[in-house]
Amino acid sequence: MALRVRSLTTEERSQLERLARSRTAPARLVERAQMIWHLLQGERVPAVARRLSIDERTIRSWLKRFNDQGLAGLEDRPRSGRKPTYPPEVVGEVLATALTDPRALGLPFACWTIRRLEAYLNEVKGISIKRS
Repeated sequence: MALRVRSLTTEERSQLERLARSRTAPARLVERAQMIWHLLQGERVPAVARRLSIDERTIRSWLKRFNDQGLAGLEDRPRSGRKPTYPPEVVGEVLATALTDPRALGLPFACWTIRRLEAYLNEVKGISIKRS
């Protein structure tokens, strides 16, 4: 028996179409939405696989997840591995500081080195970072 897209609400259909056409959403999410959208339009898995250059098994896998979980099923699941060393706020502060001209901060040098950045963040911002 062929695997088919489950019945969608009007809102789900609208969100899926918007996501499939998006130019700002993450590329993998858009690609997954396109898979489901083409299947919803009546295309078969082999045709969608050719159109998007994706393996048929991958399309079937995402279709099953979509049918079970809806649009949330198209999102990436958390992956295993080491957790980030620094929270996003700290990373943002480090990057913002590194992109700022040191002279604009009243410092006596024109460019950052790792040591200078490390010292500034530690002394002024209270952020303790490792050179690595």
